Amino acid sequence: MIDEPAKSRVARWIAGDITLSDKPGNALKLWRDRFEMSQTALADALKISPSVISDYEAGRRKSPGVITVKRIVEAMIEGDIKVGGKVTRAYSSMFGSQLPPDVLLDMREFEKPIDGKTLCKAIDGEAVANKDLLDKRLFGYTVIDGPKAVLMLSAEEFMHLYGMTTERALVFTGVTTGRSPMIAIKVKGITPGVVVIHGEIKEVDPLGVKIAEILRVPLIVSKITAVNELIEKLKKCAP
Repeated sequence: MIDEPAKSRVARWIAGDITLSDKPGNALKLWRDRFEMSQTALADALKISPSVISDYEAGRRKSPGVITVKRIVEAMIEGDIKVGGKVTRAYSSMFGSQLPPDVLLDMREFEKPIDGKTLCKAIDGEAVANKDLLDKRLFGYTVIDGPKAVLMLSAEEFMHLYGMTTERALVFTGVTTGRSPMIAIKVKGITPGVVVIHGEIKEVDPLGVKIAEILRVPLIVSKITAVNELIEKLKKCAP
């Protein structure tokens, strides 16, 4: 039996691999082959024409968006579970050991995209950089222990914090100035839709603000006191 958290974890990693790939069509085909699912079977599960799947994989059709990728991945997982779940179980075990639980505090996709202004309101946030870019659509959030993530995660592990898409809020807790999180994002080379910093922040480091401005990513300071309360506020955005 494969529980829902395991299925969700596998779905996030696979969808992230597809959407972050330079060639999403190739990545989609690779995962479909790994799940031993034909184009026809996948198309039937999605109630679309097999030619649509073929066009995605061959690059003849514009790369599928986040919501479509999510549906495709969920269809592959459900198809695998119907025949025993061997592939899903294997990847659940593999992915489950990658990110330490004390680093990754919470990670969810929004049922419907929200913008940065809605996020700010939900977490009692203040934008200290690129306030004019808060109209970006966000498809999910990831909450991490900032100091541990910066010190412990490799570039590959850091990439998987983005789940299904980089168009999400990456939330660093335990922050004092905001400098280290922004340097880490710049060094890793993958920019999220929004960066949120949370902790005992008296003043945001000017270098952190400058990096945010260069990367064109909104930098938000959450004024919520406790990490648990912050996560609960975020969960309400992703019922």
